[in-house]
Order: sequence, then structure tokens, then C-alpha cells
Amino acid sequence: MNPVVLITPIEVRHIAGYRQCLDEVARERKYLAFLQAPSLADTRAYVVAQITRRCPYFVALDGENVVGWADMYVSEMPSFQHVGRFGMGVLASYRRQGIGRRLMEACLAEAEHQGYQRIELEVFATNIHAIRLYERLGFTMEGRRIKARCVDGVYDDILMMAKLLSMSHESNPQKLPR
Repeated sequence: MNPVVLITPIEVRHIAGYRQCLDEVARERKYLAFLQAPSLADTRAYVVAQITRRCPYFVALDGENVVGWADMYVSEMPSFQHVGRFGMGVLASYRRQGIGRRLMEACLAEAEHQGYQRIELEVFATNIHAIRLYERLGFTMEGRRIKARCVDGVYDDILMMAKLLSMSHESNPQKLPR
């Protein structure tokens, strides 16, 4: 039977577990730009900054264990604050159970609530399952960077995808609460 996994906004108490989850996914060397997680101190600084800025940031919890995450980074430059840069990961043993979709839907809903107008992401061309998920959730291909990543002598293209959200803040982008 599949575990009951809770999707919840990240809190400071989740940081160590989030870093461990990030590290495990990164060490697979297939899905993330990272090949290992940043230090706990650097991870803590990044997460606390994102929480303070109210950026959409969610974790998937199996009990107290972080088994996945989804977040959106927003530039501090005013001309890009309508755009969220999406990232996510799920531990291997929890994949193909809808957790990634639930994480992504939570992030997208919060981004729309906050008035984001555009969500961008990059995905490795070999990550077919993620690409299909992104397409099902309304992302479209905007470009391809050929041989943009090389790990252990193996190249991969990076696909650039984006989704436009509600334009209710179009006439007043300064309304964004960041």
C-alpha cells in the first residue's frame, strides 16, 4: 500500500530533511544540475530567504521524512518579479505515485494566488516522465540547449519550458506582494 504523503509549505524544521532529500536525488546524477546538495548552512540560508520572501516552496512528507519538494525562485530584480523559476524532486522510491504532480499543483496554485504571471523551468531532455508531467500541466516548449549538460562524459540537452498564468495583475505588476 502506498504511504499517505502530505504536501505542505516548507518550514524551518524541514530544512535538514529537505537537504537530505535534495542530496539523494542529486547523487543520482540524472535529474538535477546539482551532483550533491549544498552544505546544510547554505541550504538553510537559501530556504530561510525563500520563506522570508514568501516564494512558493512545498515539501512532501511521509510522516516527518521529506520525500520530495517543489519550489519557485523569484528574481529580486523588479523587471522579473512576475516570473517564477520552478524546481522539484522526489525520492526514487516515491516516484510514479502522483507526488510530483501534487507538489507542482500546490506550487502553481500559490504562484497564481500571489500574482505570478509566468512560470519557467528547465528539464533534461532524457527526463521523459517529467516532461510529460509538465506538458499535462500546461507547460510548453520554448527552446532547447544542445549538449548543455555533461556528466560522466554523457551529454544531455536542456529543454526550456514555460507556462503563462492568469494575467489579472497585467495592468499593475507592482501589485505583486514580494
